Amino acid sequence: MTVTERAPIVLIAHGSQDPRSASTMRCLAAGVSARWPAPVTAAFLDFNVPSVRSALRGLPPGAAATPVVVPALLTRAYHGRVDIPDALASSGVEARLARVLGPDQQGKAPDPRLLAALRRRLSELDLSYDGLVLLAAGTADAAARSTVDGVAAALSTQLRVPCVAGYASSSSPTAAEAVAALHALGATRVAASSYFLAPGRLHDTAAAAARSAGAHGVATPLGAAEELVYLVLARAVEVTDAKSPGGSRPTGAFLVPGPTASEREPADLRAA
Repeated sequence: MTVTERAPIVLIAHGSQDPRSASTMRCLAAGVSARWPAPVTAAFLDFNVPSVRSALRGLPPGAAATPVVVPALLTRAYHGRVDIPDALASSGVEARLARVLGPDQQGKAPDPRLLAALRRRLSELDLSYDGLVLLAAGTADAAARSTVDGVAAALSTQLRVPCVAGYASSSSPTAAEAVAALHALGATRVAASSYFLAPGRLHDTAAAAARSAGAHGVATPLGAAEELVYLVLARAVEVTDAKSPGGSRPTGAFLVPGPTASEREPADLRAA
């Protein structure tokens, strides 16, 4: 598949009654659109417009390639396993479904771009820390929850501090319990990384709980971080090139390498 034949991308998010959430997803889609030579649209499962059905049916007619759906999700829990496939089936439009942005199965390493985006947001706190909470929404799906723990473990290894996942709902430990666990391990300055794509009620809940338990700072959600933009592009390239004759590699500057030592430095130096 050549650059000029790139497929349209529909970036599907859950949606929220909090307007910050949809606005952030549209900013992420705009960042992807600036680097992808075909239309890119944000769509939502609930609360916001356009719906998945409307977004797919509203794509320009005569597109050169089958549209690609990239889930704006960090785990393959219920929304990724059931809601998005159901929405695609009911749309009546043929589409290729990409992987979620976080690890999609237990034991799989997180993409370096995802970790780099988390480190970027941590570096923006401009504070030192010797313990880290990875704030997440929470899920009753044990396999999906294990992938969040895997991201926490990867951050712990890279930043050389203990990192414990803390959840806003449906799971334990809570954000406050995670801060307490780090204090019990001897951490005196705990920071919180936000394993959320956008601000909203659940992130606000987890952030407030972490601060109340003694966290010195809470990083903002990933949003439209440059590394996340390239991760969306990478997910789209995976499915478009998998369907290309001969499985050709991508052309153009759609993929970026993992973070360099200098890109890791800000967050690493602040991890005491």
